[in-house]
Amino acid sequence: MADLIGVFHFLRPWWLIALVPLALIWWAIRWQKTRDDPLPEGIAPHLARALTVGLNEGRRVYPIDGVALTLGLLVVAAAGPTWSRVANPLLAQTAPLAVVLKVTPSMENVDVQPTRLKRASFKILDLIERRAGAKTALIAYAGSAHRVTPLTEDPNILKSYLSGLAPDMMPEEGDRADQGLELAQAELEGSETPGAILFVLDDLSPGNVDAFNASAADRPPVIFFVVAGAEVELPQLDRIENSSVVTISADDADLNRIERAVLSAYREALLEDDRQDWEDKGWLLAWPALLLFLPWFRRGWTMRWALVGLFLGTVSTPAQAEGWRDWFLTPDQQGQIHMNNKDFSGAADLFEDPEQRAFALLRAGRYEEAAEAFGFIETAAGANGEGVALLRNRNYHDGIRAFEKAVERDPNDATSAANLEVARAIVAYVENAQLSSDTGEEAGIGADDTVFDNESGQGEETEIEREETDVPAQGLSTEDWMRAVDTQVGDFLATRFLLENAQRSE
Repeated sequence: MADLIGVFHFLRPWWLIALVPLALIWWAIRWQKTRDDPLPEGIAPHLARALTVGLNEGRRVYPIDGVALTLGLLVVAAAGPTWSRVANPLLAQTAPLAVVLKVTPSMENVDVQPTRLKRASFKILDLIERRAGAKTALIAYAGSAHRVTPLTEDPNILKSYLSGLAPDMMPEEGDRADQGLELAQAELEGSETPGAILFVLDDLSPGNVDAFNASAADRPPVIFFVVAGAEVELPQLDRIENSSVVTISADDADLNRIERAVLSAYREALLEDDRQDWEDKGWLLAWPALLLFLPWFRRGWTMRWALVGLFLGTVSTPAQAEGWRDWFLTPDQQGQIHMNNKDFSGAADLFEDPEQRAFALLRAGRYEEAAEAFGFIETAAGANGEGVALLRNRNYHDGIRAFEKAVERDPNDATSAANLEVARAIVAYVENAQLSSDTGEEAGIGADDTVFDNESGQGEETEIEREETDVPAQGLSTEDWMRAVDTQVGDFLATRFLLENAQRSE
């Protein structure tokens, strides 16, 4: 709240000068209303007061008061009060999140069913689903901390690795939350959008408190998500600066609090981004001004003709989006409401602003339309958006050309250069994998028709006939096959963590 008060200002402060003549006019008229005329002579004062009509005694509020207050609100609205910046529609509208999960034997406690670790995994998956399109990283820690996945928008990657985490795969026992904090900070430093860190744990060693407070001023906000029974108390968390604590709940109340905390962190960090314009909040004052105007209506022809005019306007003008909302909200405002409700496809159909519409199409998964929409935005950001849409639509080489166009438009843009490098690496990987991989005949699995986007001509199209069978692979049942996949993920993570821990010890 202190930060909001510190950045509060007016975009057009010269409008506030109009408050001076407005106050003078109000005072002059109100003084005339409150001034009593002299009592007639020749009549006793008490009788004269009783016989006088319209005496102002006891009256406190006059119509001029409502008029002055209404005009004052409109003047302040015209001055453009603001305390937040406009979010860039081409960036994620929610902050990236680094999830740091404690993976220790204590997380196998069953005071939270089925276990603390399993329930924490379910909550993390629900949170990922709610944050559709936002980037999330996953870090696991016990006696050492390890990055499981980098920041990614793909929930399937996080699901596969999250299901394979278990305490027995961690190289060392202990509570090195400080190492998890370092990895989370390093992960978020490479993000263009400010983010937050979510620690999912059941306890925190008091020795880690100093490590958290040492970097409290510089690090992103930390949210502690306590997954434990109601009898567990962690007073040491209250001593950590720039943090908040959320306890697990049976419903979605805990996830709602986490989302609000992450969004608050994003908005606070956005205040320091000089590249974004300030958001005009003057429209908020229009609603109380409108309510103050309502008493002006009187029973009679004015109200009747107003209702007739509204009815004729509704009949003669078809609603373009949601009927009555067209009277009060522009298509872009209606589109933003759909974006806030995560109805990205509906938002794309409403937006008239080219950047907002293109971004909504991208979030809705309508990649071909998104690429076309971004193509009309002749900026580096537009070319970047076009490249992302083309890559997600598996048009790799077209994506490279879009990123090259972004670099040409703004050679100093680090994002364009990084996207171009990643796109080229993807194409090289796909083509090399096609050239060197087997046909899948030995394993007995494969695809009926596999065609890669390969303009350089490496490899050939491969057509594989798959034997019709009801079992997924190698004669295993579906349950056994899924268990084997989880085991392979767990073995891979355990081996990788062990190697990382050995490298740190050297």
